[in-house]
Amino acid sequence: MAGHIVPARTYFLVFAALVVLTAVTTAVAFVDLGPLNTVVALAIAVCKACLVVLFFMHVKYAPGLTRVVVVTGFLWLALLIGISLSDVVTRPWTPIPQGWQTSSASPSPANQP
Repeated sequence: MAGHIVPARTYFLVFAALVVLTAVTTAVAFVDLGPLNTVVALAIAVCKACLVVLFFMHVKYAPGLTRVVVVTGFLWLALLIGISLSDVVTRPWTPIPQGWQTSSASPSPANQP
């Protein structure tokens, strides 16, 4: 089976990009962006994941069926995360946690000998 030969320079460039993106992630962690910290960190993580999938997993040079399988896997992941988030978002949350209620069957400390 003849596969696509990727030059070593490509791997080194992708590795350098991953190192730079990791440094950017670390630098952004020390900057207060408010609610955008998570969004920026996830955007950088998605970029790094795309580089790994495309180059190190050879999806960029794979036939069409392999690409369909990879995209379907990500769509399935998005579906599962969406279903989980819909469960979490629709729960009625108690704003202040309540303590345990004492049971009438349990003996009170005043009645003990």
